[in-house]
Amino acid sequence: MTVYADLRDRMVDIQLAGCGIRDHRVLDAMRQVPRERFVEVGFEEFAYEDSALPIANDQTISQPYIVAAMLDAAELKSTDKVLEVGTGSGYAAAIASRLARTVHTIERHGSLARMAAERLDMLGYTNCMVHTGDGTRGLAKEAPFDAILVAAGGPSIPSALKRQLAIGGRLVIPVGNFADEQSLLRITRRTAMDYDEETLGAVRFVPLIGEQGWAENGTRSASNLTPGHSRSQSVTDMICAAIEPLPTFGDPAFGALFDRFAHSRLVLLGEASHGTSEFYQARAAVTRRLIEEHGFTIVAVEADWPDAAAIDRYVRDRVSPGAHDLPFERFPIWMWRNTDVAAFVDWMRGYNEQRPPGGRAGFFGLDIYNMRSSIAAVLAYLDSVDPEAAAVARERYGCLTPWQREPSTYGRAVLTEGYRRCEAEVIRQCQDILKKQLAYGADDPDNFLDAAQNARLITAAERYYRIMYYGGAESWNLRDTHMFETLVHILEAHGPKSKAIVWAHNSHIGDARFTEMGTVRNELNIGQLCRQQFGEAASLIGFGTHSGTVAAASDWDGEMEVMRVRPSRADSYERLFHEAAATQGMVEFRRHEALRRRLIEPRLERFIGVIYRPDTELQSHYAEASLPRQFDGFVWLDETHAVTPLGPEHRRAGAPDTYPFGL
Repeated sequence: MTVYADLRDRMVDIQLAGCGIRDHRVLDAMRQVPRERFVEVGFEEFAYEDSALPIANDQTISQPYIVAAMLDAAELKSTDKVLEVGTGSGYAAAIASRLARTVHTIERHGSLARMAAERLDMLGYTNCMVHTGDGTRGLAKEAPFDAILVAAGGPSIPSALKRQLAIGGRLVIPVGNFADEQSLLRITRRTAMDYDEETLGAVRFVPLIGEQGWAENGTRSASNLTPGHSRSQSVTDMICAAIEPLPTFGDPAFGALFDRFAHSRLVLLGEASHGTSEFYQARAAVTRRLIEEHGFTIVAVEADWPDAAAIDRYVRDRVSPGAHDLPFERFPIWMWRNTDVAAFVDWMRGYNEQRPPGGRAGFFGLDIYNMRSSIAAVLAYLDSVDPEAAAVARERYGCLTPWQREPSTYGRAVLTEGYRRCEAEVIRQCQDILKKQLAYGADDPDNFLDAAQNARLITAAERYYRIMYYGGAESWNLRDTHMFETLVHILEAHGPKSKAIVWAHNSHIGDARFTEMGTVRNELNIGQLCRQQFGEAASLIGFGTHSGTVAAASDWDGEMEVMRVRPSRADSYERLFHEAAATQGMVEFRRHEALRRRLIEPRLERFIGVIYRPDTELQSHYAEASLPRQFDGFVWLDETHAVTPLGPEHRRAGAPDTYPFGL
């Protein structure tokens, strides 16, 4: 059982404490109760994932976070008498029994009640009493209760439950249309007639069936109807009301709608797929506005540093020592060698031509992969400023030479003693360059930054390819940490007033703590690190789409294909935005608190990278996330289309010799 105990501890630390549960008594109780004993046979391996799981009678065992959040809201004391409505498997009652004196729990399904009673008795939760009946009527013979927890969503608050609260008692219940999300409410009884009501966030529960809840057919029970009652506003109606329509990308008003984020030092712009033209066009429009009107001078992208440096030399008209390969010649070529990027790069060059060198906007890569070009760039720089140091660097980098073109094979090589020295050698080379910052960087700080960052990249890449061989979260975390640290180095090099725009995939710029990356896989990302270091000075903006086409491959190093994107799943965030009938628009969550609460409960979100596999889309490209906690804003483009790769037909006459794409 050690494996389950470890998973339980990890669930408490990451999914609960890491996502805002602060009551140590609740956290301790969650550590004590073995959730694997309360799930259906065959689901034990999923017991500590933060998701609801099916049990008998078409019911569910709530996700751990919701159980903890409801108990946290109930503020249970060791002397309390508790009523739970909706026993289910008995898991929540078992947790509550660790916090309160007595727990009475009601289940309307007799078979579920019997199984829960047997399970609780067998596991030793002797202060739990299971009853069969209509939970909406409460348990008058045992009233009053210090706390009542309702594990199903009702159309309104049952009056019987309110009456059965003790003075000072707390009722925690989800209320709303069960076909949609509900609002989690906490009702506190202040006097015989007075109650306080608080809204705690959006949730989704099975319907509360009973005399003062829903009828079996999904309508309100007859005793719970009131004259003139109308259904609560649906979440799609709320999205429709909140989303701000976006004009065409070429309209200056498009970028102007993002002025609200211009106070930030960092504006991170995402994408739901790497090969979608509209995402590039939208990010370019926003970036142009932030550069022209708000003093942003750094564009940092999810691309390798040496490749992006070729773009930077073109847009800032910089000269660099040594010869350089054409950029973006490695898989996935279409991600940056496409017509949308070329158009934006030309705009940057034209913009910069009107400004002095110190006021020009630069283009920088954050990623870790192109170790070969980084080694070449370091050696070319040292050849120009310190030939003796260049000779030493060639010797130190020698152990990496066989793997420069295929560095993913390096992880196997370092299992042998002869290649373990590479780590020390590349670190020493990076340190030597950085120690000589004053001597090297005085005359040409841009080229020094380029060389220093390439040296850092080689150091990080050596470790990345070494640990990638073993798999797991460590390689992802090293890569995103490297990208974040690169971003910080760029900001520092450009001074304390520098401001940056980041282009990267949603999986990198959305706060990982509110996705499966953080809650299940223990992964972090740039967005999380930016929020942790820069706070409100970092704005995270995600992008989404419903259908269309995308440029992607079926396998790594495969040929690019234009693929049809399947319409978004019915249980996804994307489907909610599609059903809101918005062609393209933007929602800023902090301006719409009610909508933020309705969307905060995790649901599926789609992530398409350079690989797209429609046949396994659910497993390959969807993950649970909390959209309004992941992003500050969300750009919706309902139908999108694949990027157009640069080809011979895009060759332009009279292009400067420095034109980065070499067409």
